[in-house]
Amino acid sequence: MSHAPMSRALLSHAPMNHVLLDTPFAALHRRPGEPLLLPNAWDHASAAVLAEQGFDAVGTTSLGVAAAAGLPDGAAATRDETLRLARRLGRSGRYLLSVDAENGFSDDPAEVAAYAVELVEAGVVGINLEDGRPDGTLTPTAVHAAKIAAIKAAVPALFVNARTDSHWLALSGPAEETDRRLDAYQLAGADGLFVPGLTDPAAIERLCAGLARPLNILWTPTGPTLPELAALGVARVSLGSYLYRTGLAAAVSTALAIRSGTSAAHASGGTPGYAAVQALYADAR
Repeated sequence: MSHAPMSRALLSHAPMNHVLLDTPFAALHRRPGEPLLLPNAWDHASAAVLAEQGFDAVGTTSLGVAAAAGLPDGAAATRDETLRLARRLGRSGRYLLSVDAENGFSDDPAEVAAYAVELVEAGVVGINLEDGRPDGTLTPTAVHAAKIAAIKAAVPALFVNARTDSHWLALSGPAEETDRRLDAYQLAGADGLFVPGLTDPAAIERLCAGLARPLNILWTPTGPTLPELAALGVARVSLGSYLYRTGLAAAVSTALAIRSGTSAAHASGGTPGYAAVQALYADAR
């Protein structure tokens, strides 16, 4: 597949300030041809049912956590809710937990690192840290890199997935901005790199070939399939808020079907019974 050459920065610099993590969660990112498919939960029940289906790792979705609490996503409003959920899920022991912590809920690297310590104490093994801001701009590269470095200094074993929203926000020249930011983030110590909004196969393959850290891509219904992303070299595929949003859609369509008298046509044989859901309480204790 033909594509533009990787920027000189990504080819000439490799992160030398820390070695590759040797943890079970990090190992899931080092399986060529078999990317980690990370489903994102928003509460105990959603995480538990995903674990029942054999997912070794579960992430959280910041949108789902925020919406469930009646708060805005990406506005640093869910610090307490995110930590509370992490403490509830992190003690399960049935799956590895990665938490979406928006931008760390602060631009002070020390505060972000302290929050990461709390997450690790709750049982979290990975953190997703984004550089997008609520006003549609990006956090200065140096500030976001400093957050990454502070986390790695405080809790070296925590897998830091550094996310850039350069494509997500449809900035002009997103490829160049993405290259510059990813280079800075991996030099700061990031263990993984995340570019949501990137769906072009050639661009994905280019990054996979040039980066020194595993690339994470957000799955979308109109983007490459999981096998296609695996063939391109992607190490991790996240579902983001998709499961939460499809859950909302299913609830609405079911209610409307019942109201219209056509519920039989919309009935799902996979709907868990009361007892099955009640049994999930055992994991939460």
